[in-house]
Amino acid sequence: MLAVLDYDFMRRALLAALMVGTVAPLVGVFVVQRRLSLIGDGIGHVALAGVAVGLITGSSPTWVALVAAVLAAVALELVRASGRTSGDLALAMLFYAGIAAGVVLVSLSPDGSAANLVAYLFGSITTTTSADLALFAGLAVLVVVSVALLGRALYAVSDDEEFARASGLPVLAVNLVLAVLVAATVVLSMRVVGLLLISALMVVPVALAQLVARSFAQTVVVACATGLVASLLGTTLSFYADTPSGGTIVLLAVGAFAVTALATLGTGRARALRHRRRHGLPEQHGDHVHHGEHVHGEDGCEHPVVAHHDHVDYVHDGHRHSPRLTRHGVGYDEH
Repeated sequence: MLAVLDYDFMRRALLAALMVGTVAPLVGVFVVQRRLSLIGDGIGHVALAGVAVGLITGSSPTWVALVAAVLAAVALELVRASGRTSGDLALAMLFYAGIAAGVVLVSLSPDGSAANLVAYLFGSITTTTSADLALFAGLAVLVVVSVALLGRALYAVSDDEEFARASGLPVLAVNLVLAVLVAATVVLSMRVVGLLLISALMVVPVALAQLVARSFAQTVVVACATGLVASLLGTTLSFYADTPSGGTIVLLAVGAFAVTALATLGTGRARALRHRRRHGLPEQHGDHVHHGEHVHGEDGCEHPVVAHHDHVDYVHDGHRHSPRLTRHGVGYDEH
């Protein structure tokens, strides 16, 4: 397995994978918290247009892509903050304009070819140069230092923007910082997993971490560890299997998420069954929980009612039941 280290291009590839695998989930955890999981895709499409401009002008495609991605990220955040266009609509505009401009401009460039386009869309980590590594290292340091200094503010704004604004935090400035960090991460990752797959590396490790972590700090640690392992292992496997590195990395991450989801589902059901048996609680069938001969709220229900946000809960055997509609009728979530 260590034979890959005999090759210079693989050593550079693994260093790039190490940086991307750590940084992408580090930014992705805030993006997922804000429910903007696809923002990486939108900015990635604009970065493709920047790559095309770089090919046409003979400039560095990576640097031009970085400028284009940062400008697009800032514009997206300003449009969203103005309230004139919703976040998903602004993202859709970025998708369409970016990919269209990228395809047209690449076709007009002297080096425009399908091979060039595929390398940036799906990644070509083995072509990473020493100059690319230097730029990637600078971007990775920028992201890590920014998160270390502004992590609390980023979390507060991502978790509840209105509460953060009421607390006096400069919400727009924090959101702009996060947008720039996403843009830097997209450009950092485009040679490793490709512009079409970068969102996967920002989102999938975070989704896995949310299944097992009990706090936001644990989510950050587990997500970064998952991204790091998937990136290094995927890059190594792609060398031996002669497969695209980006697709291999993403498939490993998705596979890890699927296994973890199944494991946590089985563990959760077993824990719930033990809890019910230990406390003598009613058995649960599908989505419906039986409560003797009545449904909460109907005539004859003597369980105390407790107001909870926009609905009411019912106190039942020392805990609360929150009603919800299921395909079998009315079911209850336990609090």
